[in-house]
Amino acid sequence: MPSIELRARQSLALTPRLQQSVRLLQLSTLEFQQELRTALDTNPFLEYDSSETEDVALATASPGDDTSPAPVTGTVAAAEPDSLPAGSGASETMESAGQDEIPGDFSGDYGSRGSTRQNGDSDGRDPAEWARSQPTLREQLHAALGLYRLGERDRAVARFIIEALDDDGYLRQDLADLANSVDLEPALTEEELLVALRLVQSLDRPGLGARSLSECLSLQVNALPPDTRGRNVARQIVEHHLERLARREQAELQKQLGCSAQELRVACALVRKLDPKPGNCYGRSEDNYVVPDVIVRQISNKWMVTINPAVQPRARIHRMYAELFAQSSGASRSPLAQQLQEARWLIRNAQQRFETIQRVAECIVAHQKAFFQYGEIALKPMVLRDVADELGLHESTISRATGNKYMATPRGIFEFKHFFPRELGTESGGTCSAAAVRALLKEMIAAENTRDPLSDVALARMLADQGVLVARRTVAKYRHLMKVPPAELRRQL
Repeated sequence: MPSIELRARQSLALTPRLQQSVRLLQLSTLEFQQELRTALDTNPFLEYDSSETEDVALATASPGDDTSPAPVTGTVAAAEPDSLPAGSGASETMESAGQDEIPGDFSGDYGSRGSTRQNGDSDGRDPAEWARSQPTLREQLHAALGLYRLGERDRAVARFIIEALDDDGYLRQDLADLANSVDLEPALTEEELLVALRLVQSLDRPGLGARSLSECLSLQVNALPPDTRGRNVARQIVEHHLERLARREQAELQKQLGCSAQELRVACALVRKLDPKPGNCYGRSEDNYVVPDVIVRQISNKWMVTINPAVQPRARIHRMYAELFAQSSGASRSPLAQQLQEARWLIRNAQQRFETIQRVAECIVAHQKAFFQYGEIALKPMVLRDVADELGLHESTISRATGNKYMATPRGIFEFKHFFPRELGTESGGTCSAAAVRALLKEMIAAENTRDPLSDVALARMLADQGVLVARRTVAKYRHLMKVPPAELRRQL
C-alpha cells in the first residue's frame, strides 16, 4: 500500500551570496567589469564613484621592511548585511588605488608614466609597455597609400584591395569576384583591380597582396638586389618547383634547373630565408588585449604583488537612496530591500574576489622567485594543491582564482596557469618542470649545427646527460608544442 512519511536529512546548499562569490571569482577581468556595469545600470542602490581617494595606499611597508607584502588595493571595509551605517560611504565603496608612498612604482592610473629607477630595483616602466602595440597591416598600408598622389577612383580601388587582404597579407579572393562585389559607376573591371593590386604589392614589405605562396615568394625574390647569389635559380624554384623543394628532391631539382649542386644549395638557402606569411609582421586589430589582474615588481630585491588599479571598479552604495529607503515605512517588505542587499553583496564579494586573487598571486610569486630572475629555465613544478594547502583554501577555489587571470611581470604578461608546469623526474631523484625542459630544448635547437640538426633521439640523449630523463616521444611532443619542425625540415644545405 502506498504511504506518506516524513524523513529528516542534512544536505549542503550554496546561499545566493556564496553562489555570487564563486561566480565572480571565476570570471575574467573583462567579464567582471561587464558584470559590474550591468549591476550599475540595473540596481538603483549602486552608483559609479568617480572620485579619487587617498585612503588606501598601494603599499604600506617601506622598501626595506620585512613584513608581509602590500595589502590588496582598492578594497572596502565589510559592512553589516542588514544595516547601512549613516555617513559610512567609504566603508561600502570599491575605491580606486591610492598613490601614496609607492617606491619605484608608477603614480596615477595604470596607463600613466614617469616613474624612475630607485636603488637598483625594477626600472618602474609602465606594465602597458611590456605588451608592445604595433600598427596593423591595413593601418600600415593605408598610411603608405596616403603618400601617393592618386585620383579619387584609383585611391578607392586601392583601399578596397587593402581591406580585402587577410591577416597573412594574401589576397584570397579572385579579382572577378571582387569586381562584382563593388558598387561603382562605371563598373569596376579586373584590369583596374590588377593595377591597384600591383600598387598595393609595392607599398610596404615585398610579398604583401600575393594571391598564392608562389607569387608571395616571387615578389620577395624579385625585390632582392640583382647581384644576389642564387637569385635567378631561386626565382625558378619558387615559380615552378616549390613542391620538389618541400620534398627535398635535390637531384631532380638540379636536373630540372640545369645548375650545379653548389648553385642549388645557395638558391635553396635563399628561398628558406623568405617569409611565407609577411602579414604576420604587423599587429592584429582584432586581438583581445590582455588586462593583467596583478602587477609584479621588484622593490629592494623583494618581489611585490599588487592588484592592478585599472581593474579596480569604482562602485559604491548610493547613500541618499539608501537613507531614504531606510526611513520609508515598510522598507523591509519592499522589493527594493532585495536590491539593496544584492548591492551590498556585490561590493563585499568583489572585495573578496580581489583578496583571493592577491593571495594566490603572492603564493605563486613566492614559489617561483627563480623564474623572475632567470626565466623559463628556472620554472619549478607546481600544482594547484600546493597553493591550496598553503592558503587553507579548497583546490577548486584556487582553480577559479587562476583561470583567465593574468600577471604583469618584467618578463611579460603571463596567465596564472603558466606557473603550474608539469613535474618531470631527474636522474638524481629530484624534479624539474616541463617548462624548464622546453626551455632547455629551445636552447639546444638554437645552438645546433643547421647542416646537421639534432634529432629527437639526440635531444633526449643530451637531456639525459644533464640529468633530465624524458622519452623520445616526449621530446617530439614538446618540440611540436614549440612549433619547431623535425630535424629533416630544419636541415639547411
